[in-house]
Amino acid sequence: MPSPLSPAQISEIVEMALSDHVSFAQISAQHGVTPDEVKVLMRTELKPGSYRAWRKRVRDFGDRRAHYK
Repeated sequence: MPSPLSPAQISEIVEMALSDHVSFAQISAQHGVTPDEVKVLMRTELKPGSYRAWRKRVRDFGDRRAHYK
């Protein structure tokens, strides 16, 4: 990550990543973090089961839509 993120920025990134309507590209444009960095952040911020459910949802949507996350 380019610079340490504030708790408010972390919270906003997590909220955006959990949304089904915000892509990784939009998160990257707004906060300057890569999709891999978002995944690492989500892994540290969410409970293990919540992280797995989120990744499954992102993967499933990505299989159905070409331009999802």
